[in-house]
Amino acid sequence: MTTLSQSPSGTAFVEPQHWLGDCHPLVEQLGSAGGLVAPDAAAATLQLGPVRDRVALREFLRAYHAELLLPVELPAIRRAWGHATGNEFRELARFDCALRDEARLQPFATASQAAGQRQLRRFRPLRDVRLVQRYLAAMEREEVQAWHTLVYGVTMWLFSLPLHQGLLGYARQVTRGFIRAAAEDVGISAREGKALFEELAGPLAAAVPAVVAATAPS
Repeated sequence: MTTLSQSPSGTAFVEPQHWLGDCHPLVEQLGSAGGLVAPDAAAATLQLGPVRDRVALREFLRAYHAELLLPVELPAIRRAWGHATGNEFRELARFDCALRDEARLQPFATASQAAGQRQLRRFRPLRDVRLVQRYLAAMEREEVQAWHTLVYGVTMWLFSLPLHQGLLGYARQVTRGFIRAAAEDVGISAREGKALFEELAGPLAAAVPAVVAATAPS
């Protein structure tokens, strides 16, 4: 059964996996035990110590939200969605290349690109979707990297997933994935992990509308 929750506006929120289902394995990967990057590796990138207790896990997640998720990842998804919506392949490709210069993404580059490329290849049968085919061809010529955030944005467009729903769903899913990945090392129960997730989900829900409303740079 699809689980609904309420957004700050009162609109029912549906997790992206319920919209995309088996059509978008990347959504499941974001929430899997390992996610794209292990918590300790991500924490080191944010100049934090190893995630070994509940306090460190909470500190890491807050830092990740503040320093990477909200200022970098969600705007990248939004911009990719916007370019796809406008059928702006050249702009999407230029943005893909520009992300190589984003220092905060470099430690995640290999995992991000591998996940994005795998997902983009799954869209090969969509012969009539020109933007997807051009993105795929450019990737195979190694002209673009197909970062997972950009492919996620394109996927939102392909499946008509609303922007707010998609961004909040990504934020929730990747946060849940980090909690699950760290649970054994940190020694928290499923109930404690859920409580931590709910503690962090409120501020995320409050922050996403600003990302939705932002105008992507040219």
